Amino acid sequence: MVLKRYVAAIDQGTTSTRCVIVDAAGQVVSSAQYEHRQIMPRQGWVEHDPREILENTRRAIAAVSREDIVAWGITNQQETAVVWEKATGRPIHNAIVWQDTRTSSIAGDDARRWMSRTGLLANSYPAGPKIAWILEHADGEGELLAGTMDTWLLWNLTDGNVHATDVTNASRTLLMDLRTCQWDEELCEEIGVPLSVLPEIRPSLGDFGTIDGVPVTGLLGDQQAAMLGQGCFEVGDAKNTYGTGLFMLLNVGEEPQFSEHGLLSTVLYQRAGEKPVYALEGSVAVGGSLVQWLRDQLGIIRSARELEEIAAEDNGGVVIVPAFSGLFAPRWRPDARGVIVGLTPTADRTHIARAALEATALQAREVVEAMVADSGIELSSLRVDGGMTANDTLMQLQADVLGCEVVRPVNIETTALGAAFAAGLHAGVWSSPAEIRSLLHEDRRWSPRWPEARRRALVEQWNRAVERSLGWTWQD
Repeated sequence: MVLKRYVAAIDQGTTSTRCVIVDAAGQVVSSAQYEHRQIMPRQGWVEHDPREILENTRRAIAAVSREDIVAWGITNQQETAVVWEKATGRPIHNAIVWQDTRTSSIAGDDARRWMSRTGLLANSYPAGPKIAWILEHADGEGELLAGTMDTWLLWNLTDGNVHATDVTNASRTLLMDLRTCQWDEELCEEIGVPLSVLPEIRPSLGDFGTIDGVPVTGLLGDQQAAMLGQGCFEVGDAKNTYGTGLFMLLNVGEEPQFSEHGLLSTVLYQRAGEKPVYALEGSVAVGGSLVQWLRDQLGIIRSARELEEIAAEDNGGVVIVPAFSGLFAPRWRPDARGVIVGLTPTADRTHIARAALEATALQAREVVEAMVADSGIELSSLRVDGGMTANDTLMQLQADVLGCEVVRPVNIETTALGAAFAAGLHAGVWSSPAEIRSLLHEDRRWSPRWPEARRRALVEQWNRAVERSLGWTWQD
């Protein structure tokens, strides 16, 4: 009798936390998921309750746990930061979420001043300035610990025995030297984060203690996990995740590549004892959250599925720029705010629905253009994943707007799958990246249908609308 082996993965995302069990064939055999609150105390501020997320994580683990799990993987929303008391485990402030803009002043007069060391722009996105803000504005007793959400969960689930993160999460703090993969003492001092509060940086595929006696052998940020879940182990492999935001990564190999076109340089993953592998990343703040806004704030749709059902064949002149908290990659304009332009008496919700789909596809196009300009790698196809890829109309539109094929896998929830693959690779459940790629299967692909003239016209219309979104500021 052959004993089956299973890998478990925790996927701590922006809106919910999931736990999945994956078998040796790469199939998800069980899962549990729980949503948490989005706390918005002021315009541009977004927070989560770390205790609520921890409780949801424990509930998800309890719902799927079994005796034949051989390894755990963890993946998380990357730039969300939390600080807590070591003695009590009490967070001294809500976690500050990656979308939050309160630390935008870190940019100063030169947003690129630390890029050659960190691969990141100095803006409100990275986790390091968020940690500094909490330390400055919240009171705690005794020794304090800090980190991103992976560190918070790991510390709690290992009963306070492991205060660590991995190179992918550390590379999104503005505190790590991208080449050495160690905390940069000078940067930490300049930004205002004591080294004493920071976790140990470890390889993504390595040892991170145990959860209930089962080793944690994989830990990495959500977008890097999605890359592994798509089998993007080769230089030139790219994927776009359509989640709360849009997150596109391109594997550039064992040397970091520093962007000149508004992208970020990041660690893709590192196996213990090996060199890190790097990626270029373009992050768009609003993707699926635009659909939620249309449903919950405007009430023009009842579900994400209805958006596809009612979207018109064309936008009727309506364009949406969903810059709710500014524009992220590749424009990086924190002064932008959302606009709907081109309204006429004949415009209706079907045109707004179409414009929402186009805004998603056009933002992705901007990131692809920046990647091609930085890397010189032309994309012949784009692998896609995340909840929005269930929208076939959006996927065809994405192929039309990009002018290249779009490929959707059978399992579109690749983030949790990638965390499981990372853990299973280190634990020996799978022998190599090649074996993992053999487990992945294509569901559908879309080829572009539009002539170039139609594509150019839509891009020009989008650019005109973006110009009208710039220069807005919110007064406290």
